[in-house]
Amino acid sequence: MKRAVVIGAGPAGLMAAEELARAGVSVIVAEAKPSVARKFLMAGKSGLNLTKDEPLETLIGAYDEAAEWLRPMIAEFDAKAVQDWALELGQELFVGSSGRVFPKVMKASPLLRSWLNRLTSMGVEVRTRHRWIGWRDGQLIFSTEQGEVALHADVTVLAMGGASWSRLGADGVWTGTLAEQGVRIAPFKPANAGLLVKWSDHMRDLFGQPVKGVALSAGSTMTRGEAVISSRGLEGGGIYSVCKAVRKGGALYVDLMPDMSRDSIAKRLSRSRGKASVSNHLRKVLKLGPVRTGLLMEFGRPLPTDPEGLAGLIKALPVNHAGLRPMDEAISTAGGVPQAELDAGLMVRRKPGVFCAGEMLDWEAPTGGYLLTACLATGRWAGRAASQWQIVDPGAGR
Repeated sequence: MKRAVVIGAGPAGLMAAEELARAGVSVIVAEAKPSVARKFLMAGKSGLNLTKDEPLETLIGAYDEAAEWLRPMIAEFDAKAVQDWALELGQELFVGSSGRVFPKVMKASPLLRSWLNRLTSMGVEVRTRHRWIGWRDGQLIFSTEQGEVALHADVTVLAMGGASWSRLGADGVWTGTLAEQGVRIAPFKPANAGLLVKWSDHMRDLFGQPVKGVALSAGSTMTRGEAVISSRGLEGGGIYSVCKAVRKGGALYVDLMPDMSRDSIAKRLSRSRGKASVSNHLRKVLKLGPVRTGLLMEFGRPLPTDPEGLAGLIKALPVNHAGLRPMDEAISTAGGVPQAELDAGLMVRRKPGVFCAGEMLDWEAPTGGYLLTACLATGRWAGRAASQWQIVDPGAGR
């Protein structure tokens, strides 16, 4: 029996292993950490967002520049396919009002246990504490607690993640090994990361408070989404949606009242203030609330004294920040192995028989189910291509 070695036991790697085993290949999954799918389990702590229940074209559009590259992979494993897969593993699902799909238990562990049981029944062997350090004499070399271990592989799938959350296994160290083989790597950059803000003391009372009812814009990107004020800055889905535009240098603005026009706001602000303070006037005539008022005072002072100017500021409040949180604190990363370095089956052109999948590929997407969908889809695609390369056309020298 031919042997495949899958390096990385996250969603992409496990999906590749399943496809290879289904094709009759003996599969070993090597994982550097003491347990598998750590980032997957961490994501499940806040409710495992499996996918986004939306039409294929809308789903693919979330991948921006990588959309056409990923199109065939996601078309074969789209939102419905992800849901069918989870149902086959015994997970009841529900679709939220935004279209996000979650297991009813809101955890990742039951799904993972069921998946691992299925892989075991298919003969897949998982070896933990096996950190891949490269090739030697045509074999894969791993650092283990017992010393170096060499494994022969007729075909290999690399699914080692990007470079965020290194404590969970995605440290990007593999880039050096592939670079030594002449594989070009697009530099990693933080994606879906919070913003660093050095707050004034008056904002302390608002730490932990959600920012609701606003619109965020940076560059050509605009979104209606929530954020959270933390001691270090701003984070949450709304911020993650504009993260890419901010990373590329776009100035960030927040519309504190997106459902009201500038003229309507100015008209309300023109009402007599009497002896009321500015904060109280804003509370009475606009009902901004403490969070949005706090942001206005933090980023807008000194406030314009004329209603039109103040209304303009409320509609486009510039957010003064110190950039994105460090890459290791980002939910995901941009960068990795570019499309040009791979063939249509995700095989490395310079290393026949070696395939890549998941977040180590050069694509990015917002949160909301898109990340996991693409990891599963590319893992499945690479696993199928790897099995076909080995079984149907071995040693073709592509």
